[in-house]
Amino acid sequence: MCINSALKQCSGTRMTQPAEEFQFDGNVYCHHMSPIARKHSLVAVGTKDPKVQLCDLKSGSRIHILQGHRGEILSVRWSPRYEHILATASTDSRVLVWDVRRASGSLFTLDQHNGDKSKASSEAVNTAHNGRANGLCFTADGLHLLTTGTDDRMRLWNSSTGENTLVNYGKVVNESRKGLKFTVSRGCSPEFVFVPCGTSVAVYGLHSGELITMLRGHYNNVDCCEFHPDYQELYSGGKDCNILAWVPVLRQPDIEDEKNNSKRGGTQAAVNPAFEDAWSSDED
Repeated sequence: MCINSALKQCSGTRMTQPAEEFQFDGNVYCHHMSPIARKHSLVAVGTKDPKVQLCDLKSGSRIHILQGHRGEILSVRWSPRYEHILATASTDSRVLVWDVRRASGSLFTLDQHNGDKSKASSEAVNTAHNGRANGLCFTADGLHLLTTGTDDRMRLWNSSTGENTLVNYGKVVNESRKGLKFTVSRGCSPEFVFVPCGTSVAVYGLHSGELITMLRGHYNNVDCCEFHPDYQELYSGGKDCNILAWVPVLRQPDIEDEKNNSKRGGTQAAVNPAFEDAWSSDED
């Protein structure tokens, strides 16, 4: 299987053709480019091979491989804070964090037990989940990393130390045998996590772990979701062949808000829904 690094327009026929092509043996499950990189143009690629592939768009070649996993690579994500930091998740239940400038292996392996061997299994290898680790998402500031696994758990980690913050999200249903594409809000407080869950999108408080609401509108399983920080909108795509835009609805100030605001000598505008549980489909 191959991935195309870019497409260029043919002026005469208005046809597009690959500007660069990378060939891989077997399925390509995921790939990601750094959103902030200035010193490299690397594409991290996850395949059936347990080695993470790094493709350089400048040279047009695969320049490096990252060895450490023992199973298929289901998710790869670059840090939005440090351009050389990469996280990878695999069917071997592990999540590794790498500095791609180093050739000596990963920086650390996420350990769900935070080093407590009494809670860990007899295996010496640290694991992030008890099933396949199949989803990764950094927070907007890059200080935390979220992971999901087929053990129906989602975990929040300190991305610098690898510490499990032990936020309890409860059971996060995860039936995806491949990568789970979930996302985190940006530019609002408190922050939310949006996770495909059957035909719905589950919305969790990032740091509280609370299930805020379920967004229902798809007629078949939701495959992915993405957050747009400029408009504070969420987009979800599903097997029903629909893409839904979920837009925040302005909440009118209640009587108590108006009283408190009048005492301050001003008028209260409608609260930005990014601060409230008010997500709804734009079809409503």
